[in-house]
Amino acid sequence: MKKLKINLVLGVAALMVSCGPKLPEIVATAITETTPHDTDDPAIWVNKANPEQSIVFGTDKDEVNGGVYAFNLEGKIIPEKSLTGVSYPNNVDVEYGFKLNDSTKTDIMVFTEREKHQVRVYSVPDMTPLDNGGFKVFADETDIAMKRPMGVSIYKNPKNDEISFFVSRKEGPTEGYLYQYELVSDSLGVKANLLRKVGKFSGQKEIEAIAVDDTSGYVYYSDEGVGIRKYHANPEQGSEEISLFGEGQFKADIEGIAIADYGDKGFLLASDQQQHTFNVYDLKTNAFIKAINLGTVETDGCDVTTMALGSKYPNGLFVSMSDDKTFLYHDLALLKLID
Repeated sequence: MKKLKINLVLGVAALMVSCGPKLPEIVATAITETTPHDTDDPAIWVNKANPEQSIVFGTDKDEVNGGVYAFNLEGKIIPEKSLTGVSYPNNVDVEYGFKLNDSTKTDIMVFTEREKHQVRVYSVPDMTPLDNGGFKVFADETDIAMKRPMGVSIYKNPKNDEISFFVSRKEGPTEGYLYQYELVSDSLGVKANLLRKVGKFSGQKEIEAIAVDDTSGYVYYSDEGVGIRKYHANPEQGSEEISLFGEGQFKADIEGIAIADYGDKGFLLASDQQQHTFNVYDLKTNAFIKAINLGTVETDGCDVTTMALGSKYPNGLFVSMSDDKTFLYHDLALLKLID
């Protein structure tokens, strides 16, 4: 019995060390209305003509009646901008200035529809589908389990404005876990063409979260049981891994990634899901800076913009998912990262 007590005490002590002291909470500026099923990932669309009319899109997972809900900056659902009847929407991203033809450009929203093995593309803010029902991904895989898309992130090449997207999946190989597709438009409509297969996988857990920094041209993704991997977003610069960082700095699952780029400096924020916190890294060096508690629980996805969005978010906006079917909004000044 004495040995059992000693082992129990040692086990509790180890657990306390792994969890660490609870960090002070940085209280959210706003919390969205709840969705019907299971929130997962947000994306911020900035209305550049009227920033206070910007939209936060958030996925709500359900196999039959999932949705991508649109929220205003007060956290209220915008019904006419929301999509429902979607088959397990997982991750979502937005990009600006996709060229439809020689005279027309539109902002776009892209999200994964896992149970239909496809990616959807809509114009924003009018919410018009551009994909003729969806673009199938991982189509060359014979194993159904490897066809189920999860994460998605868009890359816009600053040199030529060409747009492509990276997509991850529920299961995948140790090499080429992510696929990258170019989005092109011609007289027959919009198409998604496979550019390459890229990215290592440790074999632990899965890969979901992806984030692209257009300015630097890097793509980052969470190898959930190991760390954060970094590659060139432009295929012409090669597919060799640049770095792996964050090893041993997360309690368990490494989830959502968001990039706040200020030009002369920047930050990468990654969700430490079971610790209910975010790890913050220097975008230039990948060095760990600190962990922060934003009040979320079991965060899957997050997104950030450094653009001012009116009087309520003068420093920019950070949005993160919480497992109570909501998304939390924080003005970037509250992150205490800028000074």
